[in-house]
Amino acid sequence: MKAQQHHPRVRIVKEELLSDNWYILKKVTFEFEKDNGQWESQSREVYDRGNGATILLYNRHKQTVVLTRQFRMPTYRNGNETGMLIETCAGLLDKETPEEGILRETEEETGYRIDRVQKVGEAYMSPGSVTEILHFYVAEYSEDMTTGRGGGLEEEQENIEVVELPFAQALDMVESGEIRDAKTIMLLQYAQIQGLLKVKSKPLHILIAGPYRSGTNDDHVLIEKNVNYMNEIALQVYEAGHMPVLGEWYALPLIATAGSTALGDETFNRIFHPSSIRLLNYCNAVLRVGGASQGADEMVRVAKERGLLIYERLDELPLV
Repeated sequence: MKAQQHHPRVRIVKEELLSDNWYILKKVTFEFEKDNGQWESQSREVYDRGNGATILLYNRHKQTVVLTRQFRMPTYRNGNETGMLIETCAGLLDKETPEEGILRETEEETGYRIDRVQKVGEAYMSPGSVTEILHFYVAEYSEDMTTGRGGGLEEEQENIEVVELPFAQALDMVESGEIRDAKTIMLLQYAQIQGLLKVKSKPLHILIAGPYRSGTNDDHVLIEKNVNYMNEIALQVYEAGHMPVLGEWYALPLIATAGSTALGDETFNRIFHPSSIRLLNYCNAVLRVGGASQGADEMVRVAKERGLLIYERLDELPLV
């Protein structure tokens, strides 16, 4: 851990050693200056296990990643029935730089001797109680880098299984909850976002949201033009491998059957936008197209609240 830096709003009053059985656990009593200028006495337990590093090994040619599986007692005590956890290779630093540490850990745990790593960031993983900063890396691996079976060090009671998985399967395991380790999820998502590995997505059910009446002054010719435009976009979405839908496909037949006689009458308003909101319950994403439209913007707003994917261009859609 780095040397303690003085902060003008923090006064360390007392440190009590609670345990040094494995690493250092202390109770720290301190005073903290609140925004109103008053000083408040607080105490926190602080666990110092040093800093660590973790790495995602990936192979572009095979579209695979190398992970590890091992028993983790704390997870076993908190709902993980087997105690086994799938993780990226990781370890604590032993008086070495993060890069030196992760090179050593990679060979010990996975059996791959890599020659180059790329640092992608660092983070406090449990800042409410643990001092540790974790340094994140990625690196490409190949079979000719193998020096052994990996598995960790016997003298450190490590019993690590090396797991090579298709990248797409690893992402599916994050979604299903089979992978629940934070550092692993972060690095897999980094690889996905940065395009380190190209993974095809499952087909999405995508609502096409664009102007219907907006800017038409209720001219039926212009309204039809708007619908045709969205239909053309829907066809391109379909040909890209996804399943498109327009709210109008559901709403307009229902409105006609319900006896609407004019755009914007009570029956029209009761069904048109509410049916699209309901339709969002069955969609994965919204593609916002066309010009200004309060209704389309409302679809996007509701979709964001529900955690759906939002796209503004066709080329943003994932490969299928």
